[in-house]
Amino acid sequence: MELKEKPRLLITGAVIGVASVILTVLGNPQNMGFCIACFIRDIAGSVHLHSAHIVQYMRPEIIGIIAGSFAISLITGDFHPRAGSSPVLRFIIGFFVMVGALVFLGCPLRMILRLGVGDLNALVGLLGFAAGIGTGCIFLSNGFTLGRSSDETRIEGAAFPGAAIFLFILFLAVPSLFSFSESGPGSMHAPVVAALAAGLIAGMLAERSRLCMAGGIRDLILIRDYTLILGFIAIFAASLIGNIITGSFSVGFADQPVAHDKHLWNFLGMMLTGLGSVMLGGCPLRQLVMAGEGSGDSAAAVLGMLFGAAAAHNFSLAASAGTGPALNGKVAVITGLVILIAIASIVTVKERRKYERG
Repeated sequence: MELKEKPRLLITGAVIGVASVILTVLGNPQNMGFCIACFIRDIAGSVHLHSAHIVQYMRPEIIGIIAGSFAISLITGDFHPRAGSSPVLRFIIGFFVMVGALVFLGCPLRMILRLGVGDLNALVGLLGFAAGIGTGCIFLSNGFTLGRSSDETRIEGAAFPGAAIFLFILFLAVPSLFSFSESGPGSMHAPVVAALAAGLIAGMLAERSRLCMAGGIRDLILIRDYTLILGFIAIFAASLIGNIITGSFSVGFADQPVAHDKHLWNFLGMMLTGLGSVMLGGCPLRQLVMAGEGSGDSAAAVLGMLFGAAAAHNFSLAASAGTGPALNGKVAVITGLVILIAIASIVTVKERRKYERG
């Protein structure tokens, strides 16, 4: 008999929390055992989409999440190829989700992991993330939708996970094609086998549990359902215990690894990520998992994140550890909020008029 939803979420969160601590011990950057945004950024650098030499590495964790979700969805019958729900808008939204995350210096998953190691800047980020989700919920409750997707062929659904797996095989077979950091966060990584295994397990468990950082807060606001929040709690608790055991726990705002204490931009960066995640229907982790399940719409969002990561480093939008974002990054966050609110407003007005016409 399958585990019920709440136990599945608790187990998934606990495993991911523990895995993040183990990956850090094995070589991943401090406070960055798992980070969807940071790892997609590193992949963008590895495939020459940006030239920031300290953040270039083909992260096996990302490939593992996609492949794990793909494999388990085939086994369980959850593989459901579908696409056609505003792919260009999803690409744009995914782009700005990544910009916000790289101004904060972490995705929603890393935000929780940073809290578990005592980084109080992540608490500011969490408040911003919740504010962005709350803003998105206003649009959702007034009819916002990116439209329905349509069924696609199985080969269409398998194209994105297949491409990710092929890219990883190419990385193993011909590593000279890729760029690798010799210093900085990109040079710090767990052994390939351990990182891939962690990604595969996380992808499988997240697919079965429907774990979503944004979905937990969204459901709490809209329908007073705390179920998905349990995944948050389990990740935090497991990482907190693991960091205390390994001696990594340190409470404070200052001198946290790969972080900054510019509170306004931590808040606004994650507000942008939260708003975009609600509009997409899931956080960056959830988008990877749904892309593995055959969603072309989520694949479009992930590609938007990939190019957002490239732009963030090509145009100096990403924050720097310690000093925070430069002017370009601040402008990008404000621009992103304006654009996403404009998209949400236009779509919501259109949907309401459609509803009123019957």
